[in-house]
Amino acid sequence: MIIAIDGPAASGKSTIARRLADELGYLYFDTGVMYRAVTYGALQQGVDISAEAEVSRLALEIEIDVRPASKSDGRQYDVLLNGVDITWEIRTPAVDTNVSQVSTYAEVRKAMTQVQRQIGLRGDVVMVGRDIGTVVLPEADLKIYLDATVEARAKRRYEERIARDEQVEYDEIISWMRDRDHIDSTRQIAPLRPADDAIIFDTTNLDADEVFEKVLSLII
Repeated sequence: MIIAIDGPAASGKSTIARRLADELGYLYFDTGVMYRAVTYGALQQGVDISAEAEVSRLALEIEIDVRPASKSDGRQYDVLLNGVDITWEIRTPAVDTNVSQVSTYAEVRKAMTQVQRQIGLRGDVVMVGRDIGTVVLPEADLKIYLDATVEARAKRRYEERIARDEQVEYDEIISWMRDRDHIDSTRQIAPLRPADDAIIFDTTNLDADEVFEKVLSLII
């Protein structure tokens, strides 16, 4: 099977997808890390994020790889940029702030989508993103869309960062999340939205176990 799980930031899609992949023995692939890696690479090289042509050229030049986790530090996988481990570097506030803009660039999305499709069409995969069911793998056997209120999602992201001993403010996170939701849902290229045949779950008042059981019941 090909399983697509889409949704906005902190809706729970990565947690559920990882557990589902473990349960089924499938590959877990969070496609958002690819856009984060491009964003991180651009920031590291001093590329102006608003310069679409430069960012797009960078996306074609760099090599991004996602591998099984090599360390037990809470990571779900290794993310490599030109062979260098950047797994946690792509989760910084600077990347959070800029990744939505990078993901709107047509040539960046084209480059990343090609790699994502190659991986997904092998089958036995749970792929996570914002346009998997609508653009990357519209032929997916099962399409899930997870959503939640922005307040609930901001609280989850805040708690994640506090658990990593980061100095963050809830108000800053919810402001960033509202901005990102707007950018993701209104971009011209592959906007965030449920596929017409997606099954939608509101996770606002559900814990991870409850969501997982609901999704798993659709398969088993």
